[in-house]
Amino acid sequence: MDTGFPLSGFGILILALLFFALIVLFAAVKTVPQGYAYTVESFGRYTRTLTPGLNILLPFVERIGRKLNMMEQVLDIPTQEVITRDNASVAADGVAFYQVLDAAAAAYEVSGLENAILNLVMTNLRSVMGSMDLDDLLSNRDAISERILRVADQAANSWGIKITRIEIKDINPPRDLVDSMARQMKAEREKRAEVLEAEGARNAKILRAEGDKQAQILQAEGLREAAFREAEARERLAEAEATATRVVSEAIAAGNVQALNYFVAQKYTEALSKLASANNQRVILMPLEAASLIGSIGGIAELARASFPDAPTPPAPAAPPASRARVPSTVATGPGFVVPPRSGENT
Repeated sequence: MDTGFPLSGFGILILALLFFALIVLFAAVKTVPQGYAYTVESFGRYTRTLTPGLNILLPFVERIGRKLNMMEQVLDIPTQEVITRDNASVAADGVAFYQVLDAAAAAYEVSGLENAILNLVMTNLRSVMGSMDLDDLLSNRDAISERILRVADQAANSWGIKITRIEIKDINPPRDLVDSMARQMKAEREKRAEVLEAEGARNAKILRAEGDKQAQILQAEGLREAAFREAEARERLAEAEATATRVVSEAIAAGNVQALNYFVAQKYTEALSKLASANNQRVILMPLEAASLIGSIGGIAELARASFPDAPTPPAPAAPPASRARVPSTVATGPGFVVPPRSGENT
């Protein structure tokens, strides 16, 4: 007994149609991932670009041409030798960043997009770096990158891409040139250090001289001020002396002889004091009239009583004996030293 399901000619046709429909469905429905763009060709000619998402094609008429990455991509620039304007050989490499903006132009305007970008950047890198000196080359990487970017982006604009950034990774001069640059830098730093030390020493000398000058100016001003004050003191002393002399003169003119005695005794006493206090004197022999000195002191007492009439009158001192009317003067300049009296005088 036959247990299998017999297939007739009509059943086989239905199965063939179903299989063909599945093939057509898979050929017509296309899904484009995010960040990509597909070009559509109809009998070999570009017709449109599929965006990310679900898209429908005409089966057996349209097909997918190119699949392009629309995200920003990085292209490594290999190391290459460059001769600078001052004939220095350096090795340089870098990276380039680009992004496809027009899928149709990137697919059909250039063959081998990455290779074209790579050669374009390398050519401009050698051109820009070869037109600069080594010192400028090592210190102006940003300027080099900006010049290469401007030229390369303008050339790649017709390819439907945008070169967003170009960066120089390494610039390697020869080893002997690096050693020469290191010695030059060391010499420059040593020169700057010596210049700074010399400037510091000069500034220190200038400041020290200015300080000495200011000190001398202040000292001179102090001496001048002291001289002014000393002159003023002498002037006031002279004025006081003149006033005292005028008062004594007026008292004498009024008939008061005691004022003259006071004045003379004061000057006499001051002179003796100065003579006795001199450092270079050891023995002074000078006869003094004791009676004159006592009389002057008495005149001073009379003036005091005249000035203060209410004061009590002290008892009069006893008169010296006639034999002691003249007393030899004794001046002592040291402990226990007394000048002996002259011969022929009473003791």
